[in-house]
Amino acid sequence: MTTPSPLLSRPGAVEATGPDAGVAAHYGEPLREQRALAAGTAVVDLSHRGVVTVSGPDRLSWLNTLSSQQVAALKPGESSELLLLSVQGRIDFEARVIDDGGTTWLIVEAAEAAPLAEYLNRMKFMLRVEVDDASADWAVVGSTRAVPEWSGRLAWQDPWPHVAAGGYSYATVPEESHPGLERPWFEYLIPAAALEDAVKGRALAGVLAAEALRVAAWRPRLGAETDDKTIPHELDLLRTAVHLAKGCYKGQETIARVHNLGHPPRRLVFLQLDGSQHTLPAAGSPVMAGERKVGTVTSVAQHYEMGPVALAVVKRSVAPDEILTVLDGDEPYPAAQELIVAPDAGQVVGRQTGFLRGPR
Repeated sequence: MTTPSPLLSRPGAVEATGPDAGVAAHYGEPLREQRALAAGTAVVDLSHRGVVTVSGPDRLSWLNTLSSQQVAALKPGESSELLLLSVQGRIDFEARVIDDGGTTWLIVEAAEAAPLAEYLNRMKFMLRVEVDDASADWAVVGSTRAVPEWSGRLAWQDPWPHVAAGGYSYATVPEESHPGLERPWFEYLIPAAALEDAVKGRALAGVLAAEALRVAAWRPRLGAETDDKTIPHELDLLRTAVHLAKGCYKGQETIARVHNLGHPPRRLVFLQLDGSQHTLPAAGSPVMAGERKVGTVTSVAQHYEMGPVALAVVKRSVAPDEILTVLDGDEPYPAAQELIVAPDAGQVVGRQTGFLRGPR
């Protein structure tokens, strides 16, 4: 269970629920907080996040063999993102990765820290690595700008939406037009005991603000956009979290097969919702095309400029110009879809980009 953040004692703080329980959803003015976070004049308390550390001389080469990402040569202070997949290529874990030269830090969702640490400990064998769930000792603070006063602290910088080395974009827009460019993102690691002093005098935004900016940036989140069947292609995660030319790892054959021979069965879309109801549908609400259910809303937010917006995962066969409706109980929310993952995403045989096929 997540220990409530000491910042919940700030005036106006309203605790978040669900996966963000333990930190503030907002401090009384959600949209003002969101504007400040977007402008870089506020920071957001993410101290509920999980932090797993991996130390020892074999740490990077070991994580390289387990994960979808090329991290064997990760330099101190360099940020990356990795996935741990099932044999079927489905996403089991996602981690934000940064190394300080002696320890690799994995920032994960609150509920994932203990299971990830347990999994990694089972995979150590005779290698020189030590795994620790350090969530109780470290807090995470998010910002859209580098904080000069924290220059000595370890900070993960989100690679999204840039296509990382060995990655591939499934998006419908070129990188230079991607809305994620409007959301640079940093997550600072701060000793939990020093959290209150570190943010003293700084404006705070709640996680509702961070979520709205994430949704607008088309940035998928583990546990929101994912379920037990999600493969990375469906969420455009090959751009930041998968290296297509690295050696074998669990789930690689699915990555290869879908990327080279087929198309992902589902795709992520951005929805502009009709705001006339003055309410928001719940995450998990069905997405309808006429009388057919074609997908599910995964994240919903009130954006300070665009109004009500959402991310949803829909069937690949849904036409890009299909008129969609989100149903929350009996309440319909007309929704205009904006393509994130193209319906024809994927590659055909013979159109390789340095990809090394898995074993036959």
